[in-house]
Amino acid sequence: MPTDSWATTAGVRRSMLANRSKDTGPERRLRSELHRLGLRFRKDRAVHAGEVRTRPDVIFTRARVAVFLDGCFWHRCPLHGTDPKANSDYWRPKLDRNVCRYRLVDAALAADGWLVIRVWEHETPAAAAARIAAQVEARRPAPPAVERSRSRLLSTPA
Repeated sequence: MPTDSWATTAGVRRSMLANRSKDTGPERRLRSELHRLGLRFRKDRAVHAGEVRTRPDVIFTRARVAVFLDGCFWHRCPLHGTDPKANSDYWRPKLDRNVCRYRLVDAALAADGWLVIRVWEHETPAAAAARIAAQVEARRPAPPAVERSRSRLLSTPA
């Protein structure tokens, strides 16, 4: 193990390096459920909101909905979040900064007209997808009116 490593043991280091930042199992299951519901989206695309740049896990660009799938440990889930026992002087402030950063991202996106949906990794994909689908449908722009062309057809002389 490198001498300047942040990990307390070689096993911890291997475990932390194996954590994926995108395309995690919960993300893939949520995206699969969204796709099954007929929703089409972008994934892991940069969004700029004022001075803030972020990469939501799932993005509905036309509806301006940004979905973040939050892990219980990293995002301090109120039900399952735990404080590490080892190296707690390092982890407690780091996790606190994570939560603070997510709140700033949420506020910046909201100020820019985005709806932010946070999904906990322990939520079932079906329930989370249903909640997301309802919000996306509610925010989708209305299709263009067809009345004008139909009235033109009705008023033309025979």
